[in-house]
Amino acid sequence: MSKETVFSNARIVLEDDILSGSILIRDGKIADISEGNSIAGEDFEGDYIIPGLVELHTDHLEGHYQPRPGIRWNKTAAVQAHDAQIVTSGITTVFDCLRMGADEDGGFEHGEMREMADAIQAAEKEGRLRAEHLLHLRCEVSADNVLEHFADFENDRHVRLVSLMDHAPGQRQFQTMDQYIFYYQKKRGLSDEVFARFVAKRQAESARNSTPHRNAIAKVCAERGITVASHDDATLSHVDEAIDNGVRLAEFPTSFDAARASHEHGMSVLMGAPNIVRGKSHSGNIAARDLAEMGVLDVLSSDYVPLSLLHAPFILADEVESITLPKAIAMVTSTPARTVSLDDRGRIATGLRADLVRVHRSHGVPVTRSVWRQGRRVA
Repeated sequence: MSKETVFSNARIVLEDDILSGSILIRDGKIADISEGNSIAGEDFEGDYIIPGLVELHTDHLEGHYQPRPGIRWNKTAAVQAHDAQIVTSGITTVFDCLRMGADEDGGFEHGEMREMADAIQAAEKEGRLRAEHLLHLRCEVSADNVLEHFADFENDRHVRLVSLMDHAPGQRQFQTMDQYIFYYQKKRGLSDEVFARFVAKRQAESARNSTPHRNAIAKVCAERGITVASHDDATLSHVDEAIDNGVRLAEFPTSFDAARASHEHGMSVLMGAPNIVRGKSHSGNIAARDLAEMGVLDVLSSDYVPLSLLHAPFILADEVESITLPKAIAMVTSTPARTVSLDDRGRIATGLRADLVRVHRSHGVPVTRSVWRQGRRVA
Protein backbone atom coordinates (compact mmCIF):
# COMPACT_ATOMS: atom_id res chain seq x y z
CA MET A 1 0.00 0.00 0.00
CA SER A 2 1.36 3.41 -0.98
CA LYS A 3 2.25 5.92 1.71
CA GLU A 4 1.23 9.51 1.00
CA THR A 5 2.08 12.81 2.71
CA VAL A 6 0.83 16.29 1.84
CA PHE A 7 2.56 19.59 2.65
CA SER A 8 0.32 22.62 2.20
CA ASN A 9 0.44 26.41 2.47
CA ALA A 10 4.13 26.50 1.56
CA ARG A 11 6.29 28.78 -0.55
CA ILE A 12 7.80 26.15 -2.83
CA VAL A 13 11.19 27.14 -4.25
CA LEU A 14 11.41 25.71 -7.78
CA GLU A 15 14.41 26.13 -10.08
CA ASP A 16 13.11 29.34 -11.63
CA ASP A 17 10.11 30.39 -9.55
CA ILE A 18 8.52 30.41 -6.09
CA LEU A 19 5.08 28.82 -6.04
CA SER A 20 2.55 29.17 -3.21
CA GLY A 21 0.97 25.78 -2.96
CA SER A 22 1.17 22.16 -1.92
CA ILE A 23 3.32 19.09 -2.48
CA LEU A 24 2.18 15.47 -2.50
CA ILE A 25 4.77 12.85 -1.55
CA ARG A 26 4.16 9.21 -2.38
CA ASP A 27 6.55 6.37 -1.52
CA GLY A 28 9.50 8.66 -0.95
CA LYS A 29 9.12 10.64 -4.18
CA ILE A 30 7.45 13.88 -5.21
CA ALA A 31 4.17 12.83 -6.81
CA ASP A 32 2.49 16.20 -7.42
CA ILE A 33 3.04 19.95 -7.05
CA SER A 34 -0.03 22.14 -7.09
CA GLU A 35 -0.71 25.86 -6.83
CA GLY A 36 -3.05 26.96 -4.09
CA ASN A 37 -3.46 25.58 -0.61
CA SER A 38 -4.79 22.14 0.15
CA ILE A 39 -7.04 21.75 3.17
CA ALA A 40 -5.34 18.44 3.92
CA GLY A 41 -1.83 17.69 5.10
CA GLU A 42 0.73 19.53 7.19
CA ASP A 43 0.27 23.30 7.18
CA PHE A 44 3.62 25.02 6.52
CA GLU A 45 2.18 28.39 7.53
CA GLY A 46 3.84 30.15 4.59
CA ASP A 47 7.34 28.81 5.28
CA TYR A 48 9.66 28.01 2.39
CA ILE A 49 10.10 24.46 1.21
CA ILE A 50 13.36 23.91 -0.65
CA PRO A 51 15.18 20.85 -1.99
CA GLY A 52 17.51 19.09 0.43
CA LEU A 53 20.92 20.72 0.19
CA VAL A 54 23.73 18.89 -1.64
CA GLU A 55 27.11 19.46 0.00
CA LEU A 56 30.13 18.64 -2.18
CA HIS A 57 33.00 19.81 0.04
CA THR A 58 33.01 19.78 3.82
CA ASP A 59 35.99 19.33 6.12
CA HIS A 60 33.63 19.31 9.09
CA LEU A 61 34.01 15.60 9.90
CA GLU A 62 37.72 16.13 10.63
CA GLY A 63 36.85 18.52 13.46
CA HIS A 64 34.78 15.84 15.19
CA TYR A 65 37.39 13.12 14.64
CA GLN A 66 40.30 15.32 15.72
CA PRO A 67 38.73 17.82 18.15
CA ARG A 68 42.14 18.85 19.51
CA PRO A 69 45.67 18.49 18.07
CA GLY A 70 46.84 14.92 18.66
CA ILE A 71 43.41 13.70 19.84
CA ARG A 72 41.50 11.04 17.89
CA TRP A 73 37.83 10.56 18.77
CA ASN A 74 35.80 7.37 18.36
CA LYS A 75 35.07 7.24 14.62
CA THR A 76 31.43 6.18 14.88
CA ALA A 77 30.71 8.87 17.47
CA ALA A 78 32.47 11.45 15.29
CA VAL A 79 30.41 10.44 12.25
CA GLN A 80 27.14 10.62 14.21
CA ALA A 81 27.92 14.07 15.60
CA HIS A 82 28.87 15.29 12.14
CA ASP A 83 25.72 13.81 10.60
CA ALA A 84 23.47 15.46 13.19
CA GLN A 85 24.82 18.93 12.48
CA ILE A 86 24.75 18.34 8.74
CA VAL A 87 21.08 17.35 8.67
CA THR A 88 19.89 20.14 10.97
CA SER A 89 21.59 22.55 8.55
CA GLY A 90 19.27 21.26 5.80
CA ILE A 91 21.84 19.03 4.08
CA THR A 92 20.42 15.69 2.92
CA THR A 93 23.32 14.61 0.67
CA VAL A 94 26.86 15.17 1.92
CA PHE A 95 30.22 14.39 0.37
CA ASP A 96 32.54 13.82 3.31
CA CYS A 97 36.07 14.98 2.52
CA LEU A 98 38.83 12.50 3.35
CA ARG A 99 42.48 13.52 2.98
CA MET A 100 44.74 11.49 0.72
CA GLY A 101 48.47 12.08 1.16
CA ALA A 102 50.37 12.99 4.31
CA ASP A 103 53.81 13.19 5.86
CA GLU A 104 55.31 13.81 9.28
CA ASP A 105 54.10 17.42 9.30
CA GLY A 106 50.40 16.90 8.69
CA GLY A 107 47.51 14.78 7.50
CA PHE A 108 46.56 11.30 8.66
CA GLU A 109 48.38 7.98 8.74
CA HIS A 110 48.03 5.49 5.89
CA GLY A 111 44.86 3.48 6.46
CA GLU A 112 43.27 6.01 8.82
CA MET A 113 40.96 7.49 6.20
CA ARG A 114 40.05 4.01 4.97
CA GLU A 115 38.99 3.20 8.54
CA MET A 116 36.95 6.40 8.65
CA ALA A 117 35.19 5.49 5.40
CA ASP A 118 34.45 2.04 6.83
CA ALA A 119 32.98 3.68 9.94
CA ILE A 120 30.73 5.90 7.80
CA GLN A 121 29.50 2.94 5.77
CA ALA A 122 28.96 0.75 8.84
CA ALA A 123 26.96 3.56 10.47
CA GLU A 124 24.89 3.84 7.31
CA LYS A 125 24.10 0.09 7.32
CA GLU A 126 23.18 0.21 11.01
CA GLY A 127 20.69 3.04 10.45
CA ARG A 128 22.67 5.55 12.50
CA LEU A 129 22.75 8.26 9.83
CA ARG A 130 20.08 10.65 8.61
CA ALA A 131 21.79 12.23 5.59
CA GLU A 132 23.15 10.24 2.66
CA HIS A 133 26.94 10.17 2.93
CA LEU A 134 29.17 9.90 -0.15
CA LEU A 135 32.94 10.34 -0.36
CA HIS A 136 35.11 13.15 -1.68
CA LEU A 137 38.79 12.20 -1.74
CA ARG A 138 41.01 15.30 -1.39
CA CYS A 139 44.25 14.24 -3.04
CA GLU A 140 47.38 16.21 -2.12
CA VAL A 141 49.19 15.46 -5.37
CA SER A 142 52.52 16.78 -4.12
CA ALA A 143 52.68 14.15 -1.34
CA ASP A 144 54.91 11.14 -1.87
CA ASN A 145 52.27 8.72 -0.56
CA VAL A 146 49.08 10.08 -2.13
CA LEU A 147 48.75 7.19 -4.60
CA GLU A 148 49.15 4.68 -1.78
CA HIS A 149 46.33 6.35 0.17
CA PHE A 150 44.18 6.64 -2.96
CA ALA A 151 44.60 2.92 -3.70
CA ASP A 152 42.74 2.09 -0.47
CA PHE A 153 39.54 3.25 -2.21
CA GLU A 154 39.99 1.33 -5.44
CA ASN A 155 36.69 -0.57 -5.18
CA ASP A 156 34.64 1.84 -3.07
CA ARG A 157 31.37 2.76 -4.80
CA HIS A 158 30.83 5.64 -2.35
CA VAL A 159 33.66 7.61 -3.97
CA ARG A 160 31.88 10.02 -6.31
CA LEU A 161 34.20 13.04 -6.25
CA VAL A 162 38.00 13.45 -6.25
CA SER A 163 39.84 16.78 -6.00
CA LEU A 164 43.42 17.41 -7.11
CA MET A 165 45.28 19.75 -4.76
CA ASP A 166 48.77 21.16 -4.32
CA HIS A 167 49.31 23.26 -1.21
CA ALA A 168 53.06 23.70 -1.68
CA PRO A 169 54.50 27.22 -1.30
CA GLY A 170 54.42 29.12 -4.57
CA GLN A 171 51.47 27.09 -5.83
CA ARG A 172 47.83 28.07 -6.24
CA GLN A 173 46.44 29.12 -2.83
CA PHE A 174 49.94 30.05 -1.70
CA GLN A 175 51.31 31.86 -4.76
CA THR A 176 52.68 34.53 -2.44
CA MET A 177 54.51 33.66 0.76
CA ASP A 178 52.54 35.95 3.11
CA GLN A 179 49.73 33.48 3.79
CA TYR A 180 52.10 30.52 3.78
CA ILE A 181 54.25 32.17 6.45
CA PHE A 182 51.13 32.81 8.54
CA TYR A 183 49.80 29.25 8.18
CA TYR A 184 53.04 27.32 8.55
CA GLN A 185 55.65 29.48 10.27
CA LYS A 186 53.79 31.73 12.68
CA LYS A 187 51.13 29.18 13.70
CA ARG A 188 53.78 26.51 14.34
CA GLY A 189 56.37 28.83 15.82
CA LEU A 190 59.11 27.78 13.39
CA SER A 191 62.44 29.58 13.28
CA ASP A 192 63.51 31.12 9.97
CA GLU A 193 66.05 28.32 9.45
CA VAL A 194 63.58 25.51 10.15
CA PHE A 195 60.92 27.21 8.02
CA ALA A 196 63.34 27.59 5.10
CA ARG A 197 64.04 23.84 5.18
CA PHE A 198 60.29 23.16 5.43
CA VAL A 199 59.59 25.31 2.35
CA ALA A 200 62.42 23.76 0.31
CA LYS A 201 61.14 20.26 1.09
CA ARG A 202 57.58 21.13 0.07
CA GLN A 203 58.71 22.75 -3.17
CA ALA A 204 60.88 19.74 -4.07
CA GLU A 205 57.97 17.36 -3.43
CA SER A 206 55.68 19.47 -5.62
CA ALA A 207 58.19 19.59 -8.48
CA ARG A 208 58.73 15.84 -8.28
CA ASN A 209 55.20 14.57 -7.71
CA SER A 210 52.44 16.93 -8.72
CA THR A 211 52.18 16.33 -12.46
CA PRO A 212 52.56 12.52 -12.48
CA HIS A 213 50.25 12.07 -9.50
CA ARG A 214 47.66 14.47 -10.91
CA ASN A 215 47.62 12.65 -14.24
CA ALA A 216 47.52 9.18 -12.68
CA ILE A 217 44.56 9.99 -10.41
CA ALA A 218 42.64 11.76 -13.19
CA LYS A 219 43.09 8.68 -15.40
CA VAL A 220 41.63 6.37 -12.74
CA CYS A 221 38.68 8.71 -12.22
CA ALA A 222 37.93 8.79 -15.95
CA GLU A 223 37.93 4.99 -16.03
CA ARG A 224 35.61 4.73 -13.02
CA GLY A 225 33.26 7.60 -13.92
CA ILE A 226 34.22 9.66 -10.85
CA THR A 227 33.80 13.45 -11.05
CA VAL A 228 37.12 15.30 -10.86
CA ALA A 229 37.61 18.70 -9.22
CA SER A 230 40.51 21.12 -9.48
CA HIS A 231 41.47 23.11 -6.40
CA ASP A 232 42.69 26.69 -5.93
CA ASP A 233 43.35 27.33 -9.64
CA ALA A 234 45.08 30.69 -10.00
CA THR A 235 46.17 31.00 -13.64
CA LEU A 236 44.88 30.25 -17.12
CA SER A 237 47.50 27.49 -17.40
CA HIS A 238 45.94 25.88 -14.32
CA VAL A 239 42.57 25.96 -16.09
CA ASP A 240 44.09 24.41 -19.21
CA GLU A 241 45.54 21.65 -17.03
CA ALA A 242 42.10 21.11 -15.48
CA ILE A 243 40.53 20.79 -18.92
CA ASP A 244 43.13 18.17 -19.86
CA ASN A 245 42.31 16.25 -16.67
CA GLY A 246 38.57 16.19 -17.40
CA VAL A 247 37.69 18.46 -14.48
CA ARG A 248 33.99 19.29 -14.03
CA LEU A 249 34.22 21.22 -10.76
CA ALA A 250 36.58 24.16 -10.12
CA GLU A 251 36.92 24.48 -6.36
CA PHE A 252 37.93 27.79 -4.79
CA PRO A 253 39.67 29.49 -7.74
CA THR A 254 41.99 32.18 -6.39
CA SER A 255 41.80 34.66 -9.27
CA PHE A 256 39.01 36.23 -11.30
CA ASP A 257 40.64 35.11 -14.56
CA ALA A 258 40.75 31.46 -13.47
CA ALA A 259 37.15 31.56 -12.22
CA ARG A 260 35.85 33.15 -15.42
CA ALA A 261 37.79 30.79 -17.69
CA SER A 262 36.62 27.73 -15.71
CA HIS A 263 33.00 28.84 -15.94
CA GLU A 264 33.29 29.59 -19.66
CA HIS A 265 34.70 26.10 -20.29
CA GLY A 266 31.64 24.51 -18.67
CA MET A 267 33.05 23.74 -15.24
CA SER A 268 30.96 24.49 -12.16
CA VAL A 269 32.79 27.11 -10.12
CA LEU A 270 32.57 26.37 -6.38
CA MET A 271 33.27 28.81 -3.56
CA GLY A 272 32.77 28.62 0.18
CA ALA A 273 29.48 29.68 1.72
CA PRO A 274 31.40 31.06 4.74
CA ASN A 275 33.07 33.42 2.26
CA ILE A 276 29.60 34.77 1.40
CA VAL A 277 28.49 35.03 5.02
CA ARG A 278 31.70 36.80 6.10
CA GLY A 279 31.95 38.88 2.94
CA LYS A 280 35.53 37.76 2.30
CA SER A 281 37.87 34.78 2.12
CA HIS A 282 39.45 33.55 5.36
CA SER A 283 42.75 33.11 3.48
CA GLY A 284 42.81 36.51 1.79
CA ASN A 285 41.83 35.32 -1.69
CA ILE A 286 38.98 36.61 -3.86
CA ALA A 287 35.50 37.21 -2.45
CA ALA A 288 32.79 34.79 -3.56
CA ARG A 289 30.26 37.62 -3.72
CA ASP A 290 32.35 39.30 -6.43
CA LEU A 291 32.16 36.11 -8.51
CA ALA A 292 28.40 36.00 -7.95
CA GLU A 293 28.05 39.55 -9.24
CA MET A 294 30.15 38.60 -12.29
CA GLY A 295 27.80 35.68 -12.99
CA VAL A 296 30.49 33.01 -12.67
CA LEU A 297 29.59 31.47 -9.29
CA ASP A 298 27.78 28.15 -9.70
CA VAL A 299 28.08 26.13 -6.48
CA LEU A 300 28.52 26.85 -2.78
CA SER A 301 29.98 24.53 -0.17
CA SER A 302 29.81 24.87 3.60
CA ASP A 303 33.54 24.02 3.85
CA TYR A 304 33.94 24.37 7.62
CA VAL A 305 30.55 25.77 8.85
CA PRO A 306 27.56 23.52 7.91
CA LEU A 307 24.82 26.09 8.54
CA SER A 308 26.49 28.54 6.15
CA LEU A 309 25.19 26.44 3.24
CA LEU A 310 21.62 27.44 4.15
CA HIS A 311 22.46 31.00 5.22
CA ALA A 312 24.53 32.11 2.20
CA PRO A 313 21.86 31.74 -0.55
CA PHE A 314 19.52 34.08 1.34
CA ILE A 315 22.31 36.64 1.65
CA LEU A 316 22.99 36.45 -2.10
CA ALA A 317 19.28 36.83 -2.90
CA ASP A 318 19.05 39.84 -0.56
CA GLU A 319 22.20 41.63 -1.66
CA VAL A 320 23.02 40.73 -5.29
CA GLU A 321 20.55 42.30 -7.69
CA SER A 322 20.98 39.71 -10.44
CA ILE A 323 20.42 36.70 -8.15
CA THR A 324 16.91 35.60 -7.22
CA LEU A 325 16.25 33.22 -4.35
CA PRO A 326 15.57 30.29 -6.74
CA LYS A 327 18.89 30.97 -8.49
CA ALA A 328 20.72 31.16 -5.17
CA ILE A 329 19.11 27.97 -3.85
CA ALA A 330 20.14 26.20 -7.08
CA MET A 331 23.79 26.81 -6.08
CA VAL A 332 23.31 24.47 -3.11
CA THR A 333 20.87 21.99 -4.65
CA SER A 334 20.37 21.37 -8.37
CA THR A 335 23.74 22.57 -9.71
CA PRO A 336 25.94 20.56 -7.32
CA ALA A 337 23.69 17.52 -7.89
CA ARG A 338 24.06 17.77 -11.67
CA THR A 339 27.81 18.37 -11.44
CA VAL A 340 28.31 14.97 -9.79
CA SER A 341 25.60 13.25 -11.88
CA LEU A 342 23.04 12.84 -9.10
CA ASP A 343 20.04 13.37 -11.34
CA ASP A 344 17.44 12.03 -8.90
CA ARG A 345 17.60 14.96 -6.45
CA GLY A 346 18.34 18.66 -6.03
CA ARG A 347 15.06 19.94 -7.48
CA ILE A 348 11.42 19.99 -6.48
CA ALA A 349 9.92 18.19 -9.45
CA THR A 350 7.59 15.23 -9.89
CA GLY A 351 9.34 11.87 -9.93
CA LEU A 352 12.41 13.04 -7.98
CA ARG A 353 13.39 12.07 -4.45
CA ALA A 354 11.45 13.83 -1.73
CA ASP A 355 14.56 15.34 -0.13
CA LEU A 356 13.00 18.49 1.28
CA VAL A 357 13.63 21.18 3.90
CA ARG A 358 11.12 23.45 5.62
CA VAL A 359 12.78 26.82 6.21
CA HIS A 360 11.42 29.76 8.17
CA ARG A 361 12.95 33.13 7.47
CA SER A 362 11.54 36.57 8.14
CA HIS A 363 14.96 38.21 8.36
CA GLY A 364 18.55 37.36 9.21
CA VAL A 365 19.67 33.76 9.69
CA PRO A 366 17.14 31.23 8.31
CA VAL A 367 15.81 28.51 10.61
CA THR A 368 15.51 24.85 9.60
CA ARG A 369 12.10 23.69 10.85
CA SER A 370 12.01 20.15 9.44
CA VAL A 371 14.00 17.93 7.05
CA TRP A 372 12.86 14.95 4.98
CA ARG A 373 15.03 12.48 3.11
CA GLN A 374 13.21 10.35 0.55
CA GLY A 375 9.94 11.30 2.20
CA ARG A 376 11.02 10.24 5.70
CA ARG A 377 11.38 12.94 8.30
CA VAL A 378 14.96 12.98 9.64
CA ALA A 379 14.99 16.27 11.57
